Amino acid sequence: MPQSLSNIIVHIVFSTRHRTPCLEPEVQGNLHPYMAMTSRKLGCECLRAGGIEDHVHLAVRMSRTIAMSKLVEQIKTASSKWVKRQSRQMEGFAWQRGYAALSVSPEGLPALCTYISSQAEHHRKFSFADEYRHLLEEYGIEYDERYVWD
Repeated sequence: MPQSLSNIIVHIVFSTRHRTPCLEPEVQGNLHPYMAMTSRKLGCECLRAGGIEDHVHLAVRMSRTIAMSKLVEQIKTASSKWVKRQSRQMEGFAWQRGYAALSVSPEGLPALCTYISSQAEHHRKFSFADEYRHLLEEYGIEYDERYVWD
């Protein structure tokens, strides 16, 4: 019987609108599992979710039946609605419009998971903007600074 098989692991990164540091630790503690659950409902295994006040990182094993843009759109939409329900102060919450999706080898997955889990420590030294630029440059992604941040 024919089979369609894949093992595509992706590092997805996006920030809050205008990189506003509004995701308090209490919110993050429930937001990251919620995002992982949303990914799983779409057939993609979320291997790690994390971040800090102004952005998130997801390590996801993609399903062979969903487009990256659709996955990110659905995760952002569902999680944005969830965040807005957490408090009146969060009613205006939004994610940035863009995102980065970076390929990861199976051998690189443990390091990525460690990286995502250690975001708080990592960002004592580096801003999200510097981290994001570094990731884009490391992957050879050309970008226009005017349109990266929204």
